[in-house]
Amino acid sequence: MSGCCQTEAVPGLRTRCQKVEEHCSKLCPLWLGILEKTLLTKNRRREGSRTMEPKHVGISELLVIISALHSVLGGHPCVPMNFGHSSVVCVCNATYCDTLDPLTVPALGNYSKYESSLDGKRLQSSEGAILKDHTSTGAGLVLKLNTAKKYQRIKGFGGAMTDAAALNILTLSEATQRHLLNSYFSEEGLEYNLLRVPMASCDFSTRVYTYDDTSDDFELKNFSLQLEDTLMKIPLIQKVEAISRKPLSLFASPWTSPSWLKTNELPYGKGTLKGQPGNKYHKTWANYFVRFLDEYSKYNLTFWAVTAQNEPTSGLIYGYKFQTLGFTAEHQRDFIALDLGPALKGSNHSRVQLLILDDNRLLLPYWAKVVLSDLQAAQYINGIGVHWYFDSLTPSDVTLGNTHHQYPDYFLIATEASIGFLPWEKGVRLGCWNRGTQYSHSIIQDLNQYVVGWTDWNLALNLKGGPNWVENFADSPIIIDVTKDLFYKQPMFYHIAHFSKFIVEGSRRVGLEVSAENELESIAFLRPDGVAVLVTLNRTPENITFEISDPELGHIQATSPANSIQTYLWKRA
Repeated sequence: MSGCCQTEAVPGLRTRCQKVEEHCSKLCPLWLGILEKTLLTKNRRREGSRTMEPKHVGISELLVIISALHSVLGGHPCVPMNFGHSSVVCVCNATYCDTLDPLTVPALGNYSKYESSLDGKRLQSSEGAILKDHTSTGAGLVLKLNTAKKYQRIKGFGGAMTDAAALNILTLSEATQRHLLNSYFSEEGLEYNLLRVPMASCDFSTRVYTYDDTSDDFELKNFSLQLEDTLMKIPLIQKVEAISRKPLSLFASPWTSPSWLKTNELPYGKGTLKGQPGNKYHKTWANYFVRFLDEYSKYNLTFWAVTAQNEPTSGLIYGYKFQTLGFTAEHQRDFIALDLGPALKGSNHSRVQLLILDDNRLLLPYWAKVVLSDLQAAQYINGIGVHWYFDSLTPSDVTLGNTHHQYPDYFLIATEASIGFLPWEKGVRLGCWNRGTQYSHSIIQDLNQYVVGWTDWNLALNLKGGPNWVENFADSPIIIDVTKDLFYKQPMFYHIAHFSKFIVEGSRRVGLEVSAENELESIAFLRPDGVAVLVTLNRTPENITFEISDPELGHIQATSPANSIQTYLWKRA
């Protein structure tokens, strides 16, 4: 084996090199020798430094070299960089970005596997044969597909176009912007089909504003979109719709009403709408939703859904530091029954779906019972949004599972997840593998309990994890270096990809029978085109050997490497 294929400098390239040993015996050692020298230089310059950001010496050279490798190896592999947080990020700029080849499923009797890992693999693909003799391999762990058991249909996966995300993306050159948006929404990327849009400002804005800050404007004569909408979010959403192969489902969430509608007359802190549901304050706030949808429709943007309020319980907390509007479950129930439901139904947006809660799942099934037990309110409601914060405090079957069984006609969807905002984990950690596994663990857990989709928070943030006007900084699957016209794809990005890329809208979760207790997390789906999808997550430091059994086709001998995530696909007919 040549030095090319033995090198540890760039793990993602080593395996590709092994596949084409005969081609790279002369060229690959030279290229990877340059890569190793460049990376060693970077590591020496980083020794003793406490800063998160290394000197980007030779980044352009790295990208040129990888582009040359692409001409031999095919595909656009990750250009890895290690910032000392357990794993690597993949670097993209105006001239190069890693991509996925168009997804093709092998012929009947074969399977595709995609793998990402702590040691640097990023959606590395391979193929194999399904063994047709139906004889067990004797593996101690068998994952048996059971398509007779069918559960929820999947809506999709996505993120949020916050003011911060839009501002960061727009700091990039057109070419780099295109790479970033393609990475999320195009056929060569994650193929997101959900996009959350805050109604006016949130903490991930550079200022506090609503669409009508003129006091006592109950007729909303001064309602108007802001520059954050017309110059930032709307143009980017239009670009996304242009590049996306799949229909894009937009959903909107408000953080606060205008202050003059609130009891504390502030956009933050403890405060609710003045008076009782049915009065002019509540009617005005309901009409505000309709005006928002009206104004966005002028830009040919139609929303799939709105949530009644982002994190309504936060507005019941004294001293809450950023935009919020408080509701109890009873208050939300009556507001929907008397104000918001009739306003939407009587507008040109009567087909827009309405979601309740949009808050932590620990509030379930209580919140659903209060709101959905009222028929006047329930007639306007389609689904229940959940956030992932404090999930560890509440078992998913107790919250999500029980809610589904009690109210099966209302879908559950994960509307926000974010990491890096707590004091002990504050900010961006470039290359942190554990943050990626927290995402994929959440997705598997949610989808195994009837959730139909999963939405990340900010699409992209800067190196500090902002901007955020209250300095509530966080991490993101994509981090932008605004000074160098480049961005980093985090492990979180690739963990989401193992679901969003392969589990298309309309896919159905199916039964997966596990033969023995184990630490391998797994979930299975059947796509509308008849392709089976199985995702496994190994969060342990040990390899796990197992077998995938499809009773109609045979079995797959498999190993889940330590600290890895895999997606398997195969045709069933």
